[in-house]
Amino acid sequence: MTEKLADPARAEALTALTATGWAHDETRDAISKSFVFKNFVEAFGFMTRSALFAEKWNHHPEWFNVYKTVEVTLTTHDAGGLSELDVKLARKMDALAG
Repeated sequence: MTEKLADPARAEALTALTATGWAHDETRDAISKSFVFKNFVEAFGFMTRSALFAEKWNHHPEWFNVYKTVEVTLTTHDAGGLSELDVKLARKMDALAG
């Protein structure tokens, strides 16, 4: 079972992620971000590439897509909040989005 992030790793991760546009939802202990692309094909391509890593790491995002926008929320339900898997997937999504 994946464990919830604890300080100081938690504070360090949140600082780094908020600097790249992720927002922390304290009520859910989740992070979220909106990715905006040039068009639907680019947005769907991002989701497809992200899905490959999510499946590989057995950690699946909550996400919503409308046209060129993908809204992502990450939290680890089993851990009751943010875990290293959320941080890892957030960083990978940032890299995939370019």
